[in-house]
Amino acid sequence: MTNPSPPIRVGRPDDFDDLARMIEITFHTSLGEETREAERGIWEPHRSLLIRDGADLVAHVSAFTRELTVPGATLPAAHVTMVGVLPTHRRRGLLTRLVRRQLRDIRDAGREPVAVLWASEGRIYPRFGYGLAAQELSVECATTELRLPAPAAAEGRLRLDRPVARQADLARLYDRLRADRPGWSDRDDRWWRYVLTDPADERSGATERRVMLHEGPGGEVDGYALWRSRRDSDAAGPRGVTIVEEMVATDPAARLALWRLLLSLDLTRRLSYRGPVDDPLLRLVDEPRRLVARLSDALWVRVVDVPAALAARRYAAEVDVVVEVTDELLPENSGRWRLTGGPDDARCGPTDRPADLACDVRALGELYLGGAGLTTLADAGRVHERRPGALAAAGPAFAWHRAPAGMGIF
Repeated sequence: MTNPSPPIRVGRPDDFDDLARMIEITFHTSLGEETREAERGIWEPHRSLLIRDGADLVAHVSAFTRELTVPGATLPAAHVTMVGVLPTHRRRGLLTRLVRRQLRDIRDAGREPVAVLWASEGRIYPRFGYGLAAQELSVECATTELRLPAPAAAEGRLRLDRPVARQADLARLYDRLRADRPGWSDRDDRWWRYVLTDPADERSGATERRVMLHEGPGGEVDGYALWRSRRDSDAAGPRGVTIVEEMVATDPAARLALWRLLLSLDLTRRLSYRGPVDDPLLRLVDEPRRLVARLSDALWVRVVDVPAALAARRYAAEVDVVVEVTDELLPENSGRWRLTGGPDDARCGPTDRPADLACDVRALGELYLGGAGLTTLADAGRVHERRPGALAAAGPAFAWHRAPAGMGIF
């Protein structure tokens, strides 16, 4: 690189082909034409920041303009994506410059009080103030080892279809549940087209994506599962795998019926699934340890505007607490903030009152979706009690009745 500090510029539509090539290199993949067009359809060049070394695009960060469900509300959130630096240009501070600039731009625009992302490596983002806000449950199980409860008398009916043919039903159910699930992002028609795109070269030997729909006794669709399968066998016979990508149900009977079928498909012996940490599947099967469930990180949240973000969500119990926040990258967030609120509303503003609690902005990100316990963070040395009893008093307020979960990596 001839210029030790090359300029950052905003993306343009004609940057996409170079960006696609950079993604292929940095994420060790190949993007077929169908995948490229799907990615092009959701990319927002005006929200992209990039660095070139001569003609070569060598570093990039972008964001999608979407809404995020948070406890008791939805709010605009910068969905950070396509973060990468070519291997020839690592260790030169390019990523740091891009992420710092992006956070500053988001803050100055004043529309999105938080940013959210899926991390390719968890160690990267805490240094920019991102906190682990939601985890996910991964299941890899032998289906022959599991039993489910008997179905109810009025179980309804299951139907198989092509996902694109049932987009309206999927969107209606998704939106109905999204309002109550922190961490889910909105999906307009453009995003549904992207989610349901199914390039053959991205299937890793599995079938095309299918949808299983459950119709209740009245004929209404009250549950769906997006899934595919992969054929396999050994000397003992068939051992195919069922891969469940999304499970959405508004009724326990619908969920049970979908799982009963997916766990008993002919010629399959295994099932793979990723869902929320409070997934009902753990309570449905007769032997939960046979699910071989494990936890991994999902969504990382960066609070960009502390008072706006804390006032935007709701709280499970009444709270009146002063939090002293430190934020090295966005100093406007540093200071003491008084948060008052409950299940119906919330307010947050600067105060001269003594602090009850103290933390950095990363800890606020971990707390924000209700997935991390305030006391747990204190035990980890991430939150500090300044007034005795403040942890016990404020802890229940930051929790929520549903665990946060990501739905679809972006």
